[in-house]
Amino acid sequence: MARIIGSPCPGGKCPTGRPASRQGSAAGPETAAGGKNGCNKPDRAVSIGAGITRPTGKAPVLRAGFARTIARRDATVAIGRRKTVKLGVKTILAAAAALGLSAGASLAQDVTLRCQHFLSPKGSVPKFFIVPWAEKVEKDSGGRIKVEVYPAMQLGGKPPALYDQIRDGVIDCGWAIPAYTPGRFPEAEAMELPFMTSRSAEKSSMAAWEFTQKYLQERFADVHLVAVHVHGPGVIHKKGPAIRKVEDFKGLKLRGPSRQANKLLEALGATTVGMPVPAFPEALSKGVVDGGVIPWEVVPALKVEELTDSHTEIGGDRSMYNTYFIWAMNKNTYEALPDDLKAVIDANSGFEASAWAGRAMDQGDVLGKEKVAATGNEIYTLPEEEVAKIRAVGDKVIEAWIAEMEGAGLPGKAMVEDARALVAKYSD
Repeated sequence: MARIIGSPCPGGKCPTGRPASRQGSAAGPETAAGGKNGCNKPDRAVSIGAGITRPTGKAPVLRAGFARTIARRDATVAIGRRKTVKLGVKTILAAAAALGLSAGASLAQDVTLRCQHFLSPKGSVPKFFIVPWAEKVEKDSGGRIKVEVYPAMQLGGKPPALYDQIRDGVIDCGWAIPAYTPGRFPEAEAMELPFMTSRSAEKSSMAAWEFTQKYLQERFADVHLVAVHVHGPGVIHKKGPAIRKVEDFKGLKLRGPSRQANKLLEALGATTVGMPVPAFPEALSKGVVDGGVIPWEVVPALKVEELTDSHTEIGGDRSMYNTYFIWAMNKNTYEALPDDLKAVIDANSGFEASAWAGRAMDQGDVLGKEKVAATGNEIYTLPEEEVAKIRAVGDKVIEAWIAEMEGAGLPGKAMVEDARALVAKYSD
């Protein structure tokens, strides 16, 4: 079963002396085995090479990064709390052989993937996609792939750093939002444009995967992409009465998730404050914002219903805005896997995995709205005539985006047309 890692050590303190932000890191060979209560100091573990530990009476455990570690000329092995000694590759393999392992056999042992995301374990994607995905990978691999899931950025860093953490091998896999690093993945914004996606996150995520295969493979060439997805309809959550007409946006300070969502809100008269979604509750409680846009699914995980009074839904068959997500692996970690384990990852990647992640969002939307309704907060759906006004403003945002992309040498018009066609293909 996939391990959901809470505080790596009781009270956030580790007997190794490592700060909480480093607990679970690849700081030394002892970290591969794991000890009591999730501590990284292993119970009765014997070091047999860089990246491998052998807990007494157990088979050797291979950290995901070991294959690329031994590919280097030298490797470092801990011989004490602070001292290290460099060993050549031949020495490491000889050590493995002394334990009855050939080079090939040593690389065929268990692989542990450390995966990180930015929400609590209660979030709908962690609960309905990330953890079940990890469990399925473990099951399909016959237990040879172990997956540790670290919620709430417990391995360190902030949500905008997740893509680089995956790329650089700080983590083996992660859940990231390209929009948190504006300008790096401009093509992905096509799926975030006003009224682009349908009300079904599952179906729109199918479209997003196909769109990604055509327009974003080069952008994501430095990671191994497992799935992409979007969320369901965005909802406006705020203190005070609900937004009932377009004019009500004027003067509001609203949290926005991306460039395109922010441009739409600003065009409607609001002042936007961009921030990763985990920062939204604090911004509400401190009065930094009056409200913001997030889908229903993430409301309970952030307890937004306790900090707001009203929730405005945008009617119609399309979502007012959206956010594009990726679930990806470090490229070297994936490529170092033996072929049979690569096949396990491949079987749990792509179109179906993307649909699964979107379906998790849809599940969360139902539960999130039900929880908010039970609080007695006001839930209001904008009438068609007001939605039409917002869509007209959204059309201008799309036109500006096309011009921006074309000016940068990208096929803005073609991307919008293809995105619309793909959403229609899977939704209508």
